[in-house]
Amino acid sequence: MTDSQTLTAARTPTVYFIDDSATMREVIKIAFRKENIHVITCPDAASALAQFGEAAPDAVITDVIMPDKDGYEVCEFIKQHEQLGKTPVILMSGVVNRAVAEKAMAVKADELIRKPFQPQDLIIRVKNLLYPRAPAPTVGIDTGDTSRAASPTGSSAPSNPLSTLFSPAGPAFPAGRLEPGVVAPTPRTVAPTAPPPTAPPPAEVQKLRHEIRRLELLIKKLQAELEAEHQYCAALEVHFKKVQEGD
Repeated sequence: MTDSQTLTAARTPTVYFIDDSATMREVIKIAFRKENIHVITCPDAASALAQFGEAAPDAVITDVIMPDKDGYEVCEFIKQHEQLGKTPVILMSGVVNRAVAEKAMAVKADELIRKPFQPQDLIIRVKNLLYPRAPAPTVGIDTGDTSRAASPTGSSAPSNPLSTLFSPAGPAFPAGRLEPGVVAPTPRTVAPTAPPPTAPPPAEVQKLRHEIRRLELLIKKLQAELEAEHQYCAALEVHFKKVQEGD
């Protein structure tokens, strides 16, 4: 380990967390309590920027939507600052789509994480940015899978990891987790082809023919019996009339 690495490891890094939600600020304070990281929480961009002169940030986590300056403006200010330009910035957004990713790339954000997220995932991402020489997997949109979190520098990851989010060959949104308003394409379903009817064996055909013949003969027999019954009834009616006339 070099002298610079030893000094970096010995010094407690300062991370700013900017979010107008008091609940989120308290959750992050608790999450980082066991880490060797000093977290300063701010309710808005103005209060955070005012403290940068007193305690320079080693990393900044900021919500995109805030009442005064939004997260893009905060990131742009940091990246264009003479002393703070190399400070890693993580943007948080409730919606992560192409427009959000393109704006994040335009202001040179290092990470774009979807809200809500697991605090442990955020901690991993912050550590990867603070200690970029540590080996880590490839950067991606937060999906709850911490294996996608990684450092944007000092590894095999691209210099601007956000640039691959919506490229044709880059990672896309995970299955079943599309953004609101995005309709998943309906998969084409192919109706199963019915198998061709199989011819019954000759013995079965012969049996069916015998059964049909038997039924035909039975019908003829019933028709004959019915005709005989009609004739008997007619003869009986004639006899009954003769008897009445004889009386």
